[in-house]
Amino acid sequence: KTYRERLEMEIEVIKTMEFPGYFLIVADFINWAKDKKIPVGPGRGSGAGSLVAYCLRITEIDPMPYGLIFERFLNIERKSLPDFDIDFCQERRGEVFHYVQEKYGGSDHVAQIITFGSMKARAVIRDVGRALDMPFGDVDRIAKLIPEQLKITIKEAIEQEPRLRDAEKRDEKVASLLSIAKVLEGLSRHMSTHAAGVVISPEPMVEYLPLCKGPKGEILTQYDMKYTEMTGLIKFDFLGLKTLTVIDRAIKLVEADLGNPLNLDAIPLDDPKTYDLLCKGDALGVFQLESSGMRALLTSMKPEVFSDLIALVALYRPGPMESGMVGNFVDTKHGKKPANYPLPQLKPVLEETYGVIVYQEQVMKIANILANYSLGDADILRRAMGKKIPEVMANEKEKFMAGAEKNDIPKDKAEYIFDLVAKFAGYGFNKSHSAAYALIAYQTAYLKAHYPAQFMAALLSCDMNNTDKVVTYINECRDHEIEVLPPDINESYKDFTVVEDRIRFGLAAVKNVGEAALDSIIEERSTDGFYTSLEDFCCRVDLRRVNRRVLESLIKAGAFDSLGLKRSQFFAILDQALEQGQAAQRDRLSGQISLFAVMAGDDEQQHTKIDIPSIPEWTEQEKLSFEKETVGFYLTGHPLDDYREDILTVTDTNLSEKKKWLEGQNLRMGGLIRDIKNRKTKKGDPMAVITMEDIAGTVEVVIFPELYAKCVSILHNDAPIVIEGSVKKDERGDNIIANGVDTLEAARDKYTAGARIKLHSDRVNRQNLEALKKVFYRYHGSCPVSLTLHFAGRGEVDLEIPQDIRIKPCRDFTAEVNRTMGEPVITYEKKPVESQQQQKRNGAWKQRQAAA
Repeated sequence: KTYRERLEMEIEVIKTMEFPGYFLIVADFINWAKDKKIPVGPGRGSGAGSLVAYCLRITEIDPMPYGLIFERFLNIERKSLPDFDIDFCQERRGEVFHYVQEKYGGSDHVAQIITFGSMKARAVIRDVGRALDMPFGDVDRIAKLIPEQLKITIKEAIEQEPRLRDAEKRDEKVASLLSIAKVLEGLSRHMSTHAAGVVISPEPMVEYLPLCKGPKGEILTQYDMKYTEMTGLIKFDFLGLKTLTVIDRAIKLVEADLGNPLNLDAIPLDDPKTYDLLCKGDALGVFQLESSGMRALLTSMKPEVFSDLIALVALYRPGPMESGMVGNFVDTKHGKKPANYPLPQLKPVLEETYGVIVYQEQVMKIANILANYSLGDADILRRAMGKKIPEVMANEKEKFMAGAEKNDIPKDKAEYIFDLVAKFAGYGFNKSHSAAYALIAYQTAYLKAHYPAQFMAALLSCDMNNTDKVVTYINECRDHEIEVLPPDINESYKDFTVVEDRIRFGLAAVKNVGEAALDSIIEERSTDGFYTSLEDFCCRVDLRRVNRRVLESLIKAGAFDSLGLKRSQFFAILDQALEQGQAAQRDRLSGQISLFAVMAGDDEQQHTKIDIPSIPEWTEQEKLSFEKETVGFYLTGHPLDDYREDILTVTDTNLSEKKKWLEGQNLRMGGLIRDIKNRKTKKGDPMAVITMEDIAGTVEVVIFPELYAKCVSILHNDAPIVIEGSVKKDERGDNIIANGVDTLEAARDKYTAGARIKLHSDRVNRQNLEALKKVFYRYHGSCPVSLTLHFAGRGEVDLEIPQDIRIKPCRDFTAEVNRTMGEPVITYEKKPVESQQQQKRNGAWKQRQAAA
């Protein structure tokens, strides 16, 4: 009955507002896309609150269980047009547009919408500088002084940035540059195609608005989104969402690997394994939940039901985070604070969010319950509160107070609630949108929890051109003990695939290997089987598409390793293999077949076996360097692998945590020197800027003259070092101002606070204790050491050792202690990173001030 009444109400509003055709067109192209197996999102925006849309398969969210409101999308009181935003797989969005264009009258009736790129602050400075023929370096320096702030103007930048203000006052050319740029700022600079907007007209489009051709020959409206809507034509938003592509690829990998169909629309929304993953903050790669801040919120909030995820998506925004709403929500959820309901009538509205107003729909329901607003009028109130227009707010407050009085709500209470609702309305989020996106988030979390290898392979495929993300995801695979195998000429496809719960690298991720080369390699392998040697490969693939550059990249990336030779040997015989392949292909084209091939019953040329030279393999450093050159990162290892334990023993961060770094934060990290730029200060004193690399990326480290003089002798390319310093953020990103630079060995001495050796009583005897004592004296140093004896089931006791026993904390010492006791028994305590106050006392503060 409830569903019938809701449907009847929605249909009546849709008919009254003359929108049945709109709903049917949207349902038509969405259902066509679904029938063609094109991934479509479960919903987006307020449209997910419509039960009619759910019944037409426009959305996949039943609005009834989640209290989603139709009037938030469409109501008689609201004059603006409804607007379904639809997410499609980003790779197949174009197919849907072409279907709509063909069905609804061709390019005469269906067009994409133009958008104009405007001259933003930095861009207009660069354009004007070019026109004034100013040196690029000077213009670039001025442009980079504009703070990285959304929609900032040049005027605001000059007010905020003293260096820009000084440059304007000091240099006439800069003043002229900024003066002209301010006049041009905001003007349209170029045209392009809007990422989502599509418009359909009943009559030829030119009868409503002018058209033009876009950069790729596509038909575009000459009016932008705002003015196109003013013509009265209905607009649709076809958005490409990468996550839908990830989900689609993951499902296909699951079905291919396990042979079972997987329907994500049918998975339970109370899966314990999924919530366990989310509660641990294990959400890297999970839609909407993968940022470090969101992962931290997951661990504190610990979502248990789907409604928690809906709230999570709504809460993680600057407004709610800064207002304290999030803290109140989490504390109340875990019983640390009581839920506060201003009136008993509001408990049903606010109970699911623990008394906190999170959603715009809650604002609407409060006005409906307390002040007799229709839900349509309540939507107008919500919008007025969001925009905070004083005269409109005054009128609405008067209306709210009158309605509350009719419901016998005391005036002071009604006024308090109106002000409370007005405050939170600015932070409130569209629950319909939050529910739809929470569903995608849950689906990706479910895939990661149940099919981690397939999910990570899909992520890697969709981001294979983004080296930083690939490195992050491969490290995530390693953390989950999912092995990532290097590319293989006989096993890899274009994308990343799964082989027995291990991920095989995709050939398309190898640099210089284009689409045509990939097609040739994979098609030939599918037709005639695995390649048996490099010469066999060269004789079979189309060498017009698979050229020497492609082959070099594949060898360097390790794609031929499974054929049995060293990479150095493949490189040494490459010219001979290419010559043999080219000769074979020339013969095939001319119709010649060798006598031996005829006798063997084979119409292909027999390969002359190439003599393999007996040469050493490339060094480990060379192999890793070539891997980074061809795929953007290290595949089979990392140059830091040998030093990883040493670095972890003394450091407190690495570059995987870079996004969490704060301005001025003190840190200690280790890595390899990859580049050294020797510089001089204005006084002529030598200093350096080094590029330092660790397992997760690279960062620039600035070393000022005083420190440089002390450490210059250890600054060599590929040298492992440990630096202490502070974070400096600017327009180029994060860098580190060094306070200390040490070799790894020196850092272990300097930053190790103590060594702790824990012995099990059943493994201790006089003989190994005497041997342990000798190890202590052999590695005598300055680091204190403690001994603890563990008795199974009876606790532990600390053993006294002579005060003069101090050790040198190094890997050889660790190995010898563990070998003596027959098991790992030693751990190290690191010294904390110095605070700013400590640095002031020891003089390092002076360097940071100079940097600032």
